[in-house]
Formats: sequence, C-alpha cells, structure tokens
Amino acid sequence: MVQRLNKLYSQEISAKLVKEFNYKNIHEVPRLVKIVINRGVGEAAQSNKILDSSLKELNLISGQKGIITRSKKAIAGFKIREKVPVGVSVTLRGNRMYSFLDRLINLALPRIRDFQGISPKSFDKYGNYSLGLEEQLMFPEIEYDKIDQLRGMDISIVTTSKNSEEGLALLKEFGLPFKV
Repeated sequence: MVQRLNKLYSQEISAKLVKEFNYKNIHEVPRLVKIVINRGVGEAAQSNKILDSSLKELNLISGQKGIITRSKKAIAGFKIREKVPVGVSVTLRGNRMYSFLDRLINLALPRIRDFQGISPKSFDKYGNYSLGLEEQLMFPEIEYDKIDQLRGMDISIVTTSKNSEEGLALLKEFGLPFKV
C-alpha cells in the first residue's frame, strides 16, 4: 500500500520543487532517503531493563524492530567500557518512513504542550534535518501507565538535497510545521 505522503510527493511536491528551483532533470529533485530515530540510554550500562524498555518503546513508535548501539571505545569519565550498550536506533525507509513522518507531523508534534513550531536552523549543509524530542508521550502508541521514565529521542531526516534551502523547501511541502 502506497503511503499518503509518498503519493503526495510523486504527484504534487516534486512538480512544485521543479518549478521553484528550475531543475532540468527530474532526478535532481530532492527526496527523502531515510529517517533515523536514535535514543541514547547512558544508564543502560548498569541496567538491562532500561535498555529493553527503550527498545520496546522505539519499536512501538516506528513499527520496526530497532537495534542496540554499543560503545566503540572505553571512556573512563563516563564509566563506559568498550562494546557496552549505550542506546537504541531504528532506520526507516520506504513506506514505513512515510508512515512515520505522517504520524510525526499530524499526530505527535501537535500534541506537544505550547508547541510553536520546529526550528528551521537544524539543517546541515547537505539539507538533512535533525530534531530532538524531550519525551515519548506525544506518540499515541505510548501508554502513560506503561512507561518507567520520560526519555527523549533524536530524529534525523535524511534527504538528497544539495543544500539547506532545498531541504527546507522539501520538508515544508511535506507539512512540517516550521517556526516563522
């Protein structure tokens, strides 16, 4: 089943971007490549229960099984040894990516208290956007009674844009609510 945002991109958004940036070839039009959801869980080195609950929450939010990320080297100041679990991550592509983006835009972000919009300054020089969320309760899949602690997550939206202006135009067309 083709997701709503995927259909919107192929029918409307790509045509608008061709007009706006005067692309000569349809393959120059920026598109979404993947969405990476990442959560660092520093306390997981001491307790596996925290890691398991974080992984389960990320699986619920994304609709896909996540992986456990491990430390690459030992850092004595943080009490971390080499190859100790330090977080969980999920990479979404294709229909799951469009489905998650749709739920993020239309369900999760409007549920944030005193939401004014997301910052348009979080683009890198290649047009990829990163967003940090402070809690997981904004997603309707998460039940308040079943969580043990509020934890944030980082969401990175990777595009094929050449610069941040193209990335901003692409994500605005998808409906991401940027601050004015």
